[in-house]
Amino acid sequence: AKTFAHTTMSSEVEETMRRIIKHAGVQDVIITDKEAKLIYHDSAKEKKNSMSTKDAQKYASNLAQLTTQARSVVRDLDPQNDLSFFRIRSKKHEIMVAPDKDFMLMVIQNPSATEEK
Repeated sequence: AKTFAHTTMSSEVEETMRRIIKHAGVQDVIITDKEAKLIYHDSAKEKKNSMSTKDAQKYASNLAQLTTQARSVVRDLDPQNDLSFFRIRSKKHEIMVAPDKDFMLMVIQNPSATEEK
């Protein structure tokens, strides 16, 4: 269930998102603008509990706030540094966030599906 905002994405970006969503354990891919507005959301097809657009926006809003805090911590410790990536792991999910100047990429995955057996 793909969700696109009014923004058009390049075919290269769309292809990259398709490759990411096919990785083992990946459940959702979310891209937002710098105001945490949803630009793109896709859920893995075979997942029965795919995230709704409303939930994707909730993740985006909360992770944007956390990104601001994390970036502030990094810059407070070293003003010449900046946040480029962070990962959160809970019992149910692993959330990877790659913030950029204008966009934020979030990947939500099942951590047990990606662990070595």
